Amino acid sequence: MSESVISVSELTRRFGAATALDSVSVSLPRGAVYGLVGANGAGKTTLIRHVLGLLRAESGSVRVFGLDPVADPVAVLSRIGYLSEENDLPGWMRVDELMRYSRAFYPAWDDAYAEELRRTFALDRAATIKNLSKGQRARAGLLIALAYRPELLVLDEPSSGLDPIVRRDILGAVIRTIADEGRTVLFSSHLLNEVEEVADHVTMIDHGRVVLSAPLDAIKESHRSLNEAFIAHVGNASQSAGSFAGGIAGD
Repeated sequence: MSESVISVSELTRRFGAATALDSVSVSLPRGAVYGLVGANGAGKTTLIRHVLGLLRAESGSVRVFGLDPVADPVAVLSRIGYLSEENDLPGWMRVDELMRYSRAFYPAWDDAYAEELRRTFALDRAATIKNLSKGQRARAGLLIALAYRPELLVLDEPSSGLDPIVRRDILGAVIRTIADEGRTVLFSSHLLNEVEEVADHVTMIDHGRVVLSAPLDAIKESHRSLNEAFIAHVGNASQSAGSFAGGIAGD
């Protein structure tokens, strides 16, 4: 097994004439919280889709737990918890039905832990998913992603559009707890202040290229904040990223 939970080497991906990823190389050590930041369209979600085996590498390689996620999807995905901004849950199900339904797919599902998460997230077992608020749906999705104690938790813009209390639930207690248990977190976000609060390592992507990848402590030694580092490495290189960074500065 590879020492890194995720190892991406010289990954390139094009959609027609557009280059979404351009020779991207990243490595995720076990037990770390890894923040992936960039403007909309920078390539964050495309990279995550390769990690999940939803896209095949056109050139370069992607390994998760030392395996090719496209060639061995069951072996890889059974060890990954995933939550995206869309968080598309079956609206007709009740919370308790969603828990029973999801349990059938994961041999390592932990009923006691799932119930603990439900109580922590204040989710009513009898509530129908379609009647939950956006924040409650995010909590329900996170419950499903965590209840089988995955070795790798992948969060793709999990805080987008959520109120500060839900963000705190997701990026505070949950992420730090998982990392402290020796598991690994990869999350993409455009909220630099949140990344700065929880990440051990940060990778910045601009127009499909990695422009900075370093431990957060090292970044903060040379910049006053992650926002300042982002502006320095991305803001002057891309008008869209520059407006993105400016928006964060005012957040």
